[in-house]
Amino acid sequence: MREYIGIMRTVAAALLLMVSATVSAQRADSLLVDVDSLGNIAPAADIDTIAMGKLVGKKIKPKRDWNTWRPNPKRAMWLAIVLPGAGQIYNRKYWKLPIVYGGFIGCLYAATWNNQMYHDYSQAYMDIMDDNPQTQSYNQFLHLGATIDDSNIDAYKNLFKRRKDYYRRYRDMSIFIMIGVYALSVIDAYVDASLSEFDISDDLSLRIQPSVINSGMSANPLDNAAMGINCALTF
Repeated sequence: MREYIGIMRTVAAALLLMVSATVSAQRADSLLVDVDSLGNIAPAADIDTIAMGKLVGKKIKPKRDWNTWRPNPKRAMWLAIVLPGAGQIYNRKYWKLPIVYGGFIGCLYAATWNNQMYHDYSQAYMDIMDDNPQTQSYNQFLHLGATIDDSNIDAYKNLFKRRKDYYRRYRDMSIFIMIGVYALSVIDAYVDASLSEFDISDDLSLRIQPSVINSGMSANPLDNAAMGINCALTF
């Protein structure tokens, strides 16, 4: 019995020793710091992240400060070329997206509608120009009760031709405007990113003040003096 009690005391003492060692190790880990290659001291909360980054062989990137971030003009331009509006998103100018996509949608709708009207009037013009009585698609463009006969057929031929050319011209114009909107979106993305470094602080100022201007035409300083306006730009 005494031997059994002695063994239990020994086990209990070993367990207490293990618990004490574990608590001491945790306290020591909480006080650890890590020093990087630049001599900067990392807090203990970041030790696990740094150690994990070293284990996987990846470099831990610092968090990006959006207040000091500036876009890359070339990257903004290429994004706008690949996908219209992507350059504006990259520059964080989200309010420009309705303008860009509104211009594309408007031009696309105009081009589609004018193209449909062009094909309809082209078919009507071809039908009225041939001698086949089975092709009379032009009747859908006539007013209620109006008919085409020998007395007015020439006028309708001229009308359908002018309508056909009219809608073709505006279809082509809509396509060119859509290309222009695309080009402007690319230029806007590049210029906007380039001007992100432009200084707009309070140090920029323009002062306009009167001054005396010396023309240097005469040896007498009083004769050369003239009143004028002086502009001073501070940057």
